[in-house]
Parts: sequence; structure tokens; C-alpha cells
Amino acid sequence: MLSFNVLDDLRQEYEVLGNFIAKEDTQELIENAISLMSSSLKADGKIISAGNGGSMCDAQHFAEELSGRYRDDRNAYAAISICDPCHLTCVGNDYGFDYVFSRFLEGVGKKGDVFLGISTSGNSKNIIEACKVCKEKGIKTVLLLGKDGGKLKDFGDISIIVPHFGYADRIQEVHTMIIHIMIRGIEELMSKA
Repeated sequence: MLSFNVLDDLRQEYEVLGNFIAKEDTQELIENAISLMSSSLKADGKIISAGNGGSMCDAQHFAEELSGRYRDDRNAYAAISICDPCHLTCVGNDYGFDYVFSRFLEGVGKKGDVFLGISTSGNSKNIIEACKVCKEKGIKTVLLLGKDGGKLKDFGDISIIVPHFGYADRIQEVHTMIIHIMIRGIEELMSKA
């Protein structure tokens, strides 16, 4: 027998999602992120995503759904996740882990691109450093955050915060839903190009 009730976990996620939905700015922020990303793609920009641990998996999932497909067949969109182990270990070794994303953006990012940074704590130093490079280069930032947004909440052009102070998995589960909604929205707006 398990030491926990499976339905209790589902109820907790339902509550976290409910709290996120109840925020006054939830719909507006997600719609603004979709619009910003779609505008970038229409202007030959790209979306570069990054995160740590499970958030890296979310960043990869976001990029591959755009460069591959989500629900319907369509042209590929310019999206890439910063997840190459050679890059991460090279920069981590030579400059430190705090710079693994910012170095990539220095080399590959350009004005008109959009950076999607994901941090359940809102305090990931390497996402903070990435945002600094984005500001210098004119790259817009969309951030998916948790808790109260942490230090990162003021770094994003659009900061979407899932207000939960428990375990990160509950935040990640809502982040996955947001990612799917953003992809669906991007596909819809891009089809109207």
C-alpha cells in the first residue's frame, strides 16, 4: 500500500490550478505571451527556451512541439531549447553553471527573438543571467515562474507566476498546461499570417 492517497495529490493539483486561474491577470499574460512569440516568428525571429531539471524538459517539450508539430500538420516554427550537453558542460566548466544559458544567447540570440525562461523557484541564477543578456541584445523575455516569482519576476517582459509554495512538481504541472496553451495559441495566430 502507498503511504499517500493518490486522489489527494490530484486534489492538490486541482487547487493549485484553481488558484492560478483565479488570478486576475492569468488570461491576459498568457495571451500576451502568445502574441509576442507569434509576432517574433512572423518577423523571422525565433524562440529560445531554457530551464533546469524538470524545467529543462518543459523547455525542450515547448521547442520540439513548435519545430515539429502539436495538434495539426503545418510548417515548422523556429524554436530551440538550450539543452546541448556539450555546450552546457563546456560553459559550466569554463565559466560556471550560472552562465550556461547566457553564453548561448550571446552567440545565437538576436534582437527580435523571444526567450522563454522557466524557473519554479523564480530564483535560478542562470535564468537571471540569461535575462540580462536578453535585455542587452533586445531579446524579449517570457518567464514561467512559481511561488511569488522570486528574483526573476521583475526580469521578464511577461512574467507568468504559478502561486504555490509547496513542492515544485505542482508548479511544473501547471507550467506544462501553460506551455500547451501557448503552443496552441501560436499555431492559431501563425495560421492567420
